[in-house]
Amino acid sequence: MVSVLQTSLGLLKSRLSRKIVTSIFLSLVVIEFVVFIPSYRQRRADKLRELETLSQEVIATIKANVMLDMLSTSLLVEAQTALKTDSIILGAVLYSEAGELIDSFGEMPSLGVPASGLSRVETQLVESGTRYDVAWPSQQFQDRYILVIRHDANSVKRYMVQYSLLILLIVIIIAAFVTLVTIFMLERMLINPLLLLRDDLCQAAAVVDRPQIAEFKSLKHVQQDELGEVIRAFAWMFGQISQEVQERQAAEIALRGEQEKTEALLRNVLPVAIANRLKNDLSNRTAIASRFENVTILFADIVGFTQLAAKTAPTDLVCQLNDIFSIFDALAERHGLEKIKTIGDAYMVVGGVPAPMENHAAAVMAMAIDMQAAVQQHPFKLRIGINTGPVVAGVIGKKKFSYDLWGDAVNIASRMESHGVVGRIQVSADTYELLKAKYSFEDRGCIDIKGRGQARTYLWLPASVHTGEAVIKTTANNDPHFQQSLDRVLWGSGE
Repeated sequence: MVSVLQTSLGLLKSRLSRKIVTSIFLSLVVIEFVVFIPSYRQRRADKLRELETLSQEVIATIKANVMLDMLSTSLLVEAQTALKTDSIILGAVLYSEAGELIDSFGEMPSLGVPASGLSRVETQLVESGTRYDVAWPSQQFQDRYILVIRHDANSVKRYMVQYSLLILLIVIIIAAFVTLVTIFMLERMLINPLLLLRDDLCQAAAVVDRPQIAEFKSLKHVQQDELGEVIRAFAWMFGQISQEVQERQAAEIALRGEQEKTEALLRNVLPVAIANRLKNDLSNRTAIASRFENVTILFADIVGFTQLAAKTAPTDLVCQLNDIFSIFDALAERHGLEKIKTIGDAYMVVGGVPAPMENHAAAVMAMAIDMQAAVQQHPFKLRIGINTGPVVAGVIGKKKFSYDLWGDAVNIASRMESHGVVGRIQVSADTYELLKAKYSFEDRGCIDIKGRGQARTYLWLPASVHTGEAVIKTTANNDPHFQQSLDRVLWGSGE
């Protein structure tokens, strides 16, 4: 019983329980007091009537003396003499039938007599319920007198206070008992299942994507009522949401993987900065183009590749071309340059695009030297041309994007390659002015360039026939990953 009481009282910590208990308790108290008020009045009236019966000793004495024709002035004297010492009668007044005062003793009653007389018994409770006045009509005294008696009502007042306190105690006991029983039933049927359902809802939010680890306590004892239907509906809803969440997560993972593949492909096709800009600008589809005032462009062509293609299997040919272009890509990344495109067996790279670069000419020249060294182990040679000048760079295409360069400087760089010397690096006068302090060049003089007329060009002079090889080996030594790639493509397992 004690444990049940403790458990029930513990439920009062619940806000819902407190509301229900308070409502039930107050409702019972109100109902009990509504019933109590008429009962209180009836009980007080009964106790006051008992006072009236006690005044019969005065009435009997007066009646007897009236029948003996005693003087009116002696009637109350005789009646007072007959009273007991502990009598509750405190005083009396005798009136004539017409309402004229004849005699009195003790406390004067507050209840007066009208001049027209009384036709029935009149009562009045006065002085905060401590005095009770009763007026008896003349019919009691042969239609000759009217008697008003004052009673001490303190005993009635004390009794009613005790009665009220007892009723209040009973009301509280009944209300508390009914409330305790109610909350005990609520604990079993409503509060505990609701608290379990609340905990399960909190847990569901954390494991909605992992339903296999969910342990819902509210489902272990499902009631066959409306609350049970709510719990079963929760379980069904959790299953539906969990399935949708898992499907969405799987779709998001797949989408994220595809997005990463797309972005990786986009970064392989375009410069990283341009790819990010294009990705952020796909909705607006504004043109992506910039002008660069001073960049260096390199064109390289594999000489003899066409003859080699005629006598080499297609797969082997593509593998060889892929190997050498992969080395070129590694060199471009190593020197901080941007590969623009390959056209057949031709390779185009630029320095200073899309990010400005101070030593773009030197970086392009260093890559050109490394490229010449990279093809020494192959049955073909390179013809390389370099030019420096302004260009416009941008993205073209709607479905297949391409980052390209335009301008006279690009055309001149292409002519430097096509009018160059096999196995040599030819630079324009603009590029020569930027590199002459660092590299040695041979003045080739003026050559006729298609669309440009006569233009002075220069051929790079290596310090020795092994200079280019030394340069590329130095680059490889500084980058172990590049060393492994270069060894695999050019020399197999070793130098």
